[in-house]
Amino acid sequence: MDRLIIDPEFRDKIPPLTEDEFSLLEENILSDGAVFSPLIVWDGTILDGHNRYEIIQKHPELTYAVHKLTFANRYEALSWICKNQLGRRNLTPQQKKYLIGQRYEAEKMANGGDRKSEQAKSVVQIEPLISPHVTRAHIANDTNTSESYVMRAGWYAQGVDAAEEALPGIKQEILTGAIKPTETAVAAVAKAEPEERPQLAAALRESDTKPGGGRKKPAAETQYHTPKVSTRKADMEKIAEISAEMERPKAPATEESMLRSIEGEVVSFTELCDHFFREYPRLLSDDGYKQEVIRIMQTLKQYILNIEGGYTE
Repeated sequence: MDRLIIDPEFRDKIPPLTEDEFSLLEENILSDGAVFSPLIVWDGTILDGHNRYEIIQKHPELTYAVHKLTFANRYEALSWICKNQLGRRNLTPQQKKYLIGQRYEAEKMANGGDRKSEQAKSVVQIEPLISPHVTRAHIANDTNTSESYVMRAGWYAQGVDAAEEALPGIKQEILTGAIKPTETAVAAVAKAEPEERPQLAAALRESDTKPGGGRKKPAAETQYHTPKVSTRKADMEKIAEISAEMERPKAPATEESMLRSIEGEVVSFTELCDHFFREYPRLLSDDGYKQEVIRIMQTLKQYILNIEGGYTE
């Protein structure tokens, strides 16, 4: 039997089976006498098939196959895991959002990380960095969502992981829908100071919402629970404060900062176009599409001429 590695980070990206689901899988495999779906591995580490491997270890007489994949780094492997899991049809909305967010975080790192981080600035880049904007656009196209959804999913995934670290077990409650805190409340946990996270994570159970959007009332709330209510109110206020901070500009805008923003948007736009041209080569090889691309780009050319001529809105 192959001695394969189980990486906790890889394993924990995959929605776990319930005890009943695992028992049924084991029963079916033993009935077949073989594991028909291959174990997917990278560099000896399991990417897909953790439950099947556990069953194989319990029943070494079972026959099975291993399919090896090649990736440049673990972030590419993490992205593959998320994409593979997103192909499942029985995901909860929370699991889907978490996996999209995890894929976004993994692909940002695979594509060069956060341009603004000190780590990204200190590392010599052999390949040009791909902007987060292009990464979001690519994932949004793959998952039939929007760039803003992908960005929020990234914040949500960070919040789920921060909550799990502070309060083990709550990740499963969130992703299965056992509790339904708001997306904002979940994301706020990761933005809080480490010492504040356990309290905010616990508050996610209290910020659980009804399907109609109203807050679910705790079962037996009486006048004797006033201190608990006050604490919960403070937690909700902290979540709201952190949420507002996430959207707030970090420094006053200046002409210089606006120039850098314009420059960044131009770079992002050209990278996005390059991405589209690579993914959809007929945009340039087909004369009809190419002329339409040029027609659209003429708007930018005219805009530059307008600026050179004195700029009028």
